[in-house]
Amino acid sequence: MPARPDTGPDFIEALARGLDVIRSFQPLRPVMTLSDVATATGLARPTARRILLTLAELGYVRQDEQGFALTPRVLDLGVAYVRSTGLWDVARPHMERLVASTNESSSVAQLDGSDIVYVARVAVPKLVALAVQIGTRFPALQTSLGKVLLAALPEAEVEATLAQPTRSGLVARWQPDAAERDAVLRDVRARGWAMTDEQLALGIRSIAAPLRDGAGRVVAALNVNCHAAETSVDRMVEHHLPLLLKAAGEISADFARLDTVPHVVVAS
Repeated sequence: MPARPDTGPDFIEALARGLDVIRSFQPLRPVMTLSDVATATGLARPTARRILLTLAELGYVRQDEQGFALTPRVLDLGVAYVRSTGLWDVARPHMERLVASTNESSSVAQLDGSDIVYVARVAVPKLVALAVQIGTRFPALQTSLGKVLLAALPEAEVEATLAQPTRSGLVARWQPDAAERDAVLRDVRARGWAMTDEQLALGIRSIAAPLRDGAGRVVAALNVNCHAAETSVDRMVEHHLPLLLKAAGEISADFARLDTVPHVVVAS
């Protein structure tokens, strides 16, 4: 595997390769052979084998007759991030009330390159076109969450952000040109919330609002999503949107208060 460009002298290639192996497991290929992993990562088979066996000893991978698969312990890596921000603890009660008031699922996501990544979710048991869980990623521009997050960027950064390749594996239905995209994001900035109406996939309709920290920076976005056949655009805007904006404001206020709490470090 060729050396990675733009890495510093302290870059640990072995760690990066281990993370590449973990990321190579996708929803449509939860079990992979050694050859599959080597091909997906570009690693030599002996290197891929050593990494897989190391991950197995650490409990992140299991091996059986069919091949290798991730274990639930991998979730610890993502959960550690969510817990470290404090966002889930702050958002959860507000999201639960929002879901109870709308009878629709609600999620929080953050921007990662040109994708959004879900970091919190309260769901209702409904059939939806796309399954969503913590860690799911979608192309940002075609989601209400992503539109909110992209609109919060300086305009000069939007192009560079969207130029990064998606890692979601999903080809969205809506593929706007630059002029249409910029017009949509200007509209989101002006009104302070975003909607997507089957732009990501058929049947998916959602609205989203920004979540801010104590300095007013947009740190995440909160949405309400529904099935387009069940909930009209008018229902989303007239009933769900006021409840969403209220919840987003309360979460932002609580998150700002969390920032003001002094953190005491106790020497051991």
